[in-house]
Amino acid sequence: MTVEHESELQGLRAAGRIVANTLRTMGEAVQPGVTTGALDAIAAEELRRAGARPAPALTYGFPGVACISINDEAAHGIAGKRVIRDGDLVKLDLSLEFAGFWADAAITVIAGAADQRHRRLCQITQSALNAGVAAAQAGKPMHAIGRAIEATTRKAGLRVIRELNGHGLGRRLHEDPSVPHYFEPRAARLLHEGLVLTVEPHVALGGGRIYEAADGWTLKTRDGSFVANFEHTIVITKGAPIVITAV
Repeated sequence: MTVEHESELQGLRAAGRIVANTLRTMGEAVQPGVTTGALDAIAAEELRRAGARPAPALTYGFPGVACISINDEAAHGIAGKRVIRDGDLVKLDLSLEFAGFWADAAITVIAGAADQRHRRLCQITQSALNAGVAAAQAGKPMHAIGRAIEATTRKAGLRVIRELNGHGLGRRLHEDPSVPHYFEPRAARLLHEGLVLTVEPHVALGGGRIYEAADGWTLKTRDGSFVANFEHTIVITKGAPIVITAV
């Protein structure tokens, strides 16, 4: 989507606020002993009260409201009876539709006591997201986003999962273009004002290769290494982008 009118920007902001507020509420509930199903129920209630609809279920028939992925699960985890344990890395990825506009964001929360390596993984991933967002400006090539993200992760000795890209959105969950989170020279199209994108680096402690689990949804690392993920929906401007999923 390309934002062309102020009313469209306000519609996106409204959807983004619901995403941000719901993720904050879910994140506050992450603690050892809580089930992933209980977290998903929180998301369902928050969306119901706001009049929003879960995007993965609408678009793909995903069996849940939010994608809740733990430890070596990189993305698309299905909520259920799994009990969160002390030290788990819990990735909360929420996308929704509200009044015809779509927004998408994710956070990683450590349950209970945090292992130093996992705390650093989250910090670097958050920094990589911030670097990618800062690089997303009108007139710059798309690959400036991936270059900034990859520079941050490589400096820390970590790897971006290359199969998981950002994407356009706004009127649907997934729109063109794809947004690589690594330097891809072919991603040379110039960013333009009003373009709506997600930036969502998934960063692994290990090799960064993934596979689809037997449930047909969950993506896991081949080497069992832990993954962190942070995501925002942004609108491109001539300067710093508008982050519509910021709290």
